[in-house]
Amino acid sequence: MSPTDPSPSDKTESPLVLDSHGQPRSRLYGDIYFSTEDGLAESQAVFLQGCGLPEQWGGRRRFTVAELGFGTGLNILALLDLWRAARPPGARLHIFTVEAHPLSAEAASEVLAAWPELADLARRLTDRWPGQARGFHRVDFPELDATLDVAVMEVEAALRSWSGMADAWFLDGFSPALNPQMWRDEVLELVAARTAPGGRLATFTVAGAVRRGLQAQGFEVAKRPGHGRKRERLEAWTTNAPAPQDARTRVAVIGAGVAGAALARALRQGGAEVQVFDAGGPGRGASGNPAALVTPRLDAGLGPLAGLFAQALARAGRLYGAIPGAVLDHGVLQLARQPKDEDRFKTIAASDLFEPGALEVMDDAAAGRWTGEAVEGAGLAQRAALVVRPAAILSAWLGDVNLNAISALAPLDRGWALLGPEGHEVWRGDAVAVCAGAGGAGLLAEAPLQAVRGQISIAPGLSGRATAWGGYVAPSPEGLVFGATHDRDDDGAEVRPTDHERNLETLAQALPHLAAEARTTVLAGRASVRAVTPDRLPLAGPAPGGAQGLFVLGGLGSRGFCLAPLLAEHLAAQMLGAPSPLPREMAELVDPDRFRRRAMRRAGRTPD
Repeated sequence: MSPTDPSPSDKTESPLVLDSHGQPRSRLYGDIYFSTEDGLAESQAVFLQGCGLPEQWGGRRRFTVAELGFGTGLNILALLDLWRAARPPGARLHIFTVEAHPLSAEAASEVLAAWPELADLARRLTDRWPGQARGFHRVDFPELDATLDVAVMEVEAALRSWSGMADAWFLDGFSPALNPQMWRDEVLELVAARTAPGGRLATFTVAGAVRRGLQAQGFEVAKRPGHGRKRERLEAWTTNAPAPQDARTRVAVIGAGVAGAALARALRQGGAEVQVFDAGGPGRGASGNPAALVTPRLDAGLGPLAGLFAQALARAGRLYGAIPGAVLDHGVLQLARQPKDEDRFKTIAASDLFEPGALEVMDDAAAGRWTGEAVEGAGLAQRAALVVRPAAILSAWLGDVNLNAISALAPLDRGWALLGPEGHEVWRGDAVAVCAGAGGAGLLAEAPLQAVRGQISIAPGLSGRATAWGGYVAPSPEGLVFGATHDRDDDGAEVRPTDHERNLETLAQALPHLAAEARTTVLAGRASVRAVTPDRLPLAGPAPGGAQGLFVLGGLGSRGFCLAPLLAEHLAAQMLGAPSPLPREMAELVDPDRFRRRAMRRAGRTPD
């Protein structure tokens, strides 16, 4: 059992301590996490049996379990152990759990060693252990067709942010007497609101306030014989029948850049049959550059926008790190551009949205050691940022790419057809996702996408650590990449000598010695067109206009390799009827329909 409501504490100390009997106990609440004598048996009896598992997931294509109190992950291991033994063929398990005081993987591993029968699962979990940054953390178990989302935050905020609906609930916070905030009526109201039709709930406590709170939310409640020393436990259930499950399982993805590749990966992992279309082949746009930076947009407001990029960076790093040859270098230095940037850097570096040590403010001397030449002002070392090789990522995620050109989308009675230039049908299926960058505007008339041309320059034989300031430099197998130009409403793909000169001037503003070296080489280059939106935030969701089965992932601008993995998983969840890894407030930032809603509010009308 684990706390999920935060209280002041020294974050340098582990929330878990072992008492004189070897029991794992909460330093914050004084309660035990579980008994090392029968903790696993208790999890199986109270939560698995209490929620009617495995019978409840019989015949289901997708099943969702939510938990309040992740702790050491013991309940999740018991659930995964049962799932691998008794899951329906082809089914997928989604788990959402909340933990405000996360343990380290080392602490969890130490106490989970008490159950050698779970050793293989425990090793998989602790090897993929979620981070400590505030927000949602996704952990994949593709070998089990299971996905775990861990919300590191206060319980009420987590439940308000989660978009899923649980078929089963494990209420495993510390006891109501020691942690009353966990069991408040407001929390139980949110539990009820996030319960799917036919959902069930189990908990170790039979406290009267909890029973009455659940009954007030419409649950049927019953006491059951307890486990071990506990005389009773509680089960609760809804009286409505489970809703039929429907999904779009045959999907076309238009666009073979990083957005299309990330979506193809996420959809296939979710069980969909995917075909990627791009007449130009993989990486014909900016995703074809020899190197790309994976950096967040830095926002000192520390609200949902900052959270979106922090979570995206963490997810991208985890996924790219699993691809052989994808990561060229770790760390990117952001140089200050104006005097107030140093204070802004300090605010961002101190935020709990990033993992401890992920960001470090450097003075000009330290920044100079990074760049290899003197710089003016502070820098922000983004340790979790990456330089990646786009070709490796596209190769790992795209699969076969259909080279037919798509000129139109045709709705069917159920689903969509893709039409070629002469109007012939190229494909038909359940759903279409347009991930074609600026080219998406030709297929989605209501998507506010604007073309922005960018040209990079490549200095063969030069190298340097990744640095950004308005321009950027990055190492690549072909030499030092720097640039890039930024020209709106320009779709020219030719390399222009004048743009090499512009890139050299931008480089000289920050790193004059490196610019002088670059001038001694014969520069290569590449031009491509990105897409941006009016508010410079991406589109990830149902396409504007309300057409069923039509989706868009676009407008990623220069942050495509940071944003695409997370936003692709968000979009795949929407398409497949699964819980999204993206908190609601962040999903609203990227909702493609946001511009219509804003226009309605400006006109004094209530958005539907």
